[in-house]
Amino acid sequence: MSEDVYLWIKALHVIAVIAWMAGMLYLPRLFVYHCEAEIGSKQSETFKIMERRLLKAIINPAMIVTWLAGLYLAWAGHWFTFGWLHVKLALVLAMSGVHGFFSRWVKDFAADRRPYSQKFFRIINEVPTVLMMIIVVMVIVKPF
Repeated sequence: MSEDVYLWIKALHVIAVIAWMAGMLYLPRLFVYHCEAEIGSKQSETFKIMERRLLKAIINPAMIVTWLAGLYLAWAGHWFTFGWLHVKLALVLAMSGVHGFFSRWVKDFAADRRPYSQKFFRIINEVPTVLMMIIVVMVIVKPF
């Protein structure tokens, strides 16, 4: 494998991570505002469309590309024996779990179910941020 291909895949991975994180940070904010909208209102219906499109057009594809490119980079770079990568993979699995919860909540809102309060969604909005910060430290600092 040429170094050029590795670098192109690495760039693709970073772009996908940025897109995934943008969606993961924005979607719970939409949930906060959706909680305020009256069920059946034009505003509520608009939020349903925004949430579904964000999930289907940006977050889901970005997560898939992140995983595929990231696993390739770990394999090609022979990183699987390093502790920092194990921590990173565990945190990316956790991020994927949060993604799963977000997907479920998009379906709940689409069915006019309000699974949690605005306060809950304001707090849960911080989870991807914390995971992302630790992941970045693992990748850049490689503490072990």
